[in-house]
Amino acid sequence: MAMLNIVDVKKSFAGTEAVRGVSFNVEPGELFGVLGPNGAGKTTTIRMILDILRPDSGSIEVLGGAMDEAKKNRIGYLPEERGLYRNLKVLDCMVYLATLKGLERNEARKRASAYLERVELGHVAQKKVSELSKGMQQKVQFGTTILHEPDIVIIDEPFEALDPVNTRMVKDLLFDIRREGRAVLMCTHQMHLIEEMCDRIVMFNRGEIVLNGTLRDVRRRFAPNAVWVEGHGSFDNLPGIESVQAENGQVQLNLQAGTSPQSVFQALASRSDTTVDRFEVAIPSLDDIFVRVVNGERGQ
Repeated sequence: MAMLNIVDVKKSFAGTEAVRGVSFNVEPGELFGVLGPNGAGKTTTIRMILDILRPDSGSIEVLGGAMDEAKKNRIGYLPEERGLYRNLKVLDCMVYLATLKGLERNEARKRASAYLERVELGHVAQKKVSELSKGMQQKVQFGTTILHEPDIVIIDEPFEALDPVNTRMVKDLLFDIRREGRAVLMCTHQMHLIEEMCDRIVMFNRGEIVLNGTLRDVRRRFAPNAVWVEGHGSFDNLPGIESVQAENGQVQLNLQAGTSPQSVFQALASRSDTTVDRFEVAIPSLDDIFVRVVNGERGQ
């Protein structure tokens, strides 16, 4: 059973289509990435999943059926706009928010204390939220999202204000959630983290999903028929090469149709006057794909 199943969902505001026929699903034990430029329809879709907004048409199934009050307590949501009570003590704030999700106060206090120790914030439990740095507040906010052990975690820019050490802590927590068979839907503009973490992605643009699949499949759609080479000697006049481009210390060899990277490597290896230090099939980064999609490309 899919944790989330969104089928042909549409939503308009004052005659403007914000979401146009969006469909995707999120499976148990999956870390699912949601990408897109600002205003592309991501937040509107999330709000419809959470039943904050109702779709004009289409269907949204959460944990096997329509959203209800009981299912809302099985979801953890970290919005981009943070919502901690700044004048409360950290532990009291976490406990209060956890009780709103159905936890008993004593259990909430136990879990909150354990979480703060795990993320090296045990020493701030009795401080006011307003006394914490932005990075500390972000870790507290993330803790309130997962404290009730939700089946689905929906997070928007979870790594904002975090340094590399704390980013790794949050990543490890998300990987734990995935290993436990729960689902994570993550929105972020930090493409390298999507590349590192996500099993599948969807990319929104102008209210539509323009990419949907595994990162490997998405990259293949946008990959040029080319290889990157670094080394010494001449890379000209190789069989099966359409053109040669040199950039930033590496050479891109654009292959003719029907030419395999293996045959190019064999041709280079047979040259006594050429040394190859690096040979790699040209695969675009997610950053490159994002820019190309926003500019109207759909891939192969």
